[in-house]
Order: sequence, then structure tokens, then C-alpha cells
Amino acid sequence: MYDIGVVVVGTGFIGPVHIEALRRIGAHVVGVCDVAQEKAKQVAQAWGLPKVYFRYEDVLADPDVQVVHLCTPNRLHYGQAKAALEAGKHVLCEKPLAMNSTESAELVALAAKTGRVAAVDYNLRFYPLVIEARDMVQRGDVGEIFSVCGSYVQDWLFYPTDYNWRVLASEGGQLRAIADIGTHWLDMIHYITGLEVESVCADLKVVHPIRQRPTGEVETFAGKVQKIIPTEPVEITTEDHGAVLLRFKGGARGVLWCSQVTAGRKNCLRFELAGSKCALAFESESPNQMWIGHRERANEWLLRDPGLVSEAARRAITYPGGHNEGFPDTLKQAFKALYDYIAAGDYTAPPTYATFADGHREILLCEAILKSHQEQRWVNV
Repeated sequence: MYDIGVVVVGTGFIGPVHIEALRRIGAHVVGVCDVAQEKAKQVAQAWGLPKVYFRYEDVLADPDVQVVHLCTPNRLHYGQAKAALEAGKHVLCEKPLAMNSTESAELVALAAKTGRVAAVDYNLRFYPLVIEARDMVQRGDVGEIFSVCGSYVQDWLFYPTDYNWRVLASEGGQLRAIADIGTHWLDMIHYITGLEVESVCADLKVVHPIRQRPTGEVETFAGKVQKIIPTEPVEITTEDHGAVLLRFKGGARGVLWCSQVTAGRKNCLRFELAGSKCALAFESESPNQMWIGHRERANEWLLRDPGLVSEAARRAITYPGGHNEGFPDTLKQAFKALYDYIAAGDYTAPPTYATFADGHREILLCEAILKSHQEQRWVNV
């Protein structure tokens, strides 16, 4: 049990996911905050939380709260993270960290000035076999990295009648598929390889320039199960899918395909990494196995088993081999890394989580990708 009070701000799809993961690691969830008062009460009651806040200022003024988890729309992240740091709270923010790199750079500087722990929820780097891939790279088993290719595809915005606040540039930013899910892939590749992207060439597309917006808001991923309700047409400028060519410092090359309109793919992140000694391939919808490719001997499948992986990956595994772990466990392991770090109290130690600096890097990438698409040319990051 961590003697650290935390409040989750926002009660959409990801808010209760945070609460569940926090409960699983033994964190003390003080309460939940949302301006939608009835929804906040429902979530608090469902999870047995002692406090419900309707104003963010009340969260920051509460001495029982040491950490805030920001699970709010993107446009609110900068202001809420800034206010939390200035109030002396530690912060975990959903991605993207801010709406532009000016805001994110200010947050990085403010986190350093206040000495507070400031994290971004790039939880997918906490799949045990992703950690194992990183360890293989670091110990030289993969060799020189030639290329990285992959994709992150979903279908929850497949129809023009599918709608969520993320499709609006005013709420989520000018990029959507790349910023929402592509940054998870980009963060994962940087985490595994240590490679820095130096330039990008992007081609993006809006498949549904007009979507039907319900008269009431729709929770993320809930479109397929909600009842039919009245709608109104709304113009969309954020991309539904697109490709990005990548040049890494040191000479490696890469390509990322992102889509939120690929039928049948619910939440599928893939990568294939080609090195001078072997190749690695991973898919998030089958996260308990990783393919290892060889030239002159049989290829391998590495199964997630604490007895078969490195110590680094073993620390992110709770159950024996054959007892599958997946997406919810990445949140659990991400939060455990964060709260172990806070509990240790040495904030000068190397971070074990994705930092605000990592979040800032992804925003710089997004801005270069958007500029490349708009100008139809290679753009330096």
C-alpha cells in the first residue's frame, strides 16, 4: 500500500481505467473530479471512493492529495498540469501533454523548477516483451538497427456516424490518429531503441470530412454499444489515417502507418525491428509472444514467462507463463513504476516512467509531421 493520496480527474473511458489500475497496485485513491457532477458521483459510488470534487481548484487545495492523474480532454492538459505543479502536486498526464510544443516545453521547465514528479501515460512501453526487446537492444543481441516499421490501427471511428470529442481539432489538436495512437508507437520505438527521429515525411488523409455529432457527448470506444440518438453534421479536419516515413539519427530508417478506420482492428499496435544480428516483431493484440528472426537458423517465438526473460522484463510480470497479461496490466506496471519512484523519494534518480520530456518529444514530432503533410516534403524535427 502506498501512503500517497491520488485523485483521478476526468470520468470518461480512461479515468475509471486509471482507478482500477491504481487500486490493483494498492494506491490510495482519495477521489475523482469532474465538472459532470452526476457522472462523477456515479464513478465515485461504483469504486467506493470517499471524495467527489466538482472543481479542480478543490483538488489542488486538498492536503490529502499528493498526486493528480489528468484524464481530461487534450486542450485542458497544459493548464491543469501547470496548476498542479505550482500547487506542489505530482502529476501523471494522459497524452498528449499539451496542445503545442511551447506549452509542453514550459511544463518540462516547470517540473524541473518545482522538483515534482511529472509523468505522461505512455503505458504501452510497459508490456513485458517490449521491455525485453529494449533489454535485448541494450545488451547488444540485436546489433546495429537498420530499420523499424510498424502500425497502430483501430476501427472505432470507421463510420461517419462514429463520433468523439477527439475528432475536433479545437478539443484534441490538429492531428488526431497520429497524436492519439501514433505517439504511443513513436514513444515505444524510442524507448526500445534509443533512436531519435531527425526528420519525417508524412501523408495523411481525412476519410470522413463530415461526421454526425450526437447532441450529447459519446464516451471513447462506446459508439458501438450506445443507443441511436439525434445527431448534427460537423466538419472534420483531423486525419483518420496516414503514413509517416522516418529518418533516425545514425542512419536507421522507419515507417509508421496509423489508422482509426481499419475495419476489424480494434486496438492493434505492431512493430518489426531489423538489426544486424536478428529481427524482432511484436503485436499488441497478442502481447504474450514476440517473434525473433534469424538468417542462418530457425526463427523463434519468445513467450512471456518470468523464467525466460531478463530481470528488467521480469519486474513487469505478475503471473506465471501461460497466464496471459495484457493492456490493463501495462497501466498497472506503469503506475507501479511511478509510485515506487515517488515512494523512494529520490527525485534525482533516473526516471522509471515516461516523463514530461518524453511527452514534449512526441509533440515536437507531431508538429513536424503536421508541417510535412501540409507542405508535402521532408521536415526536420
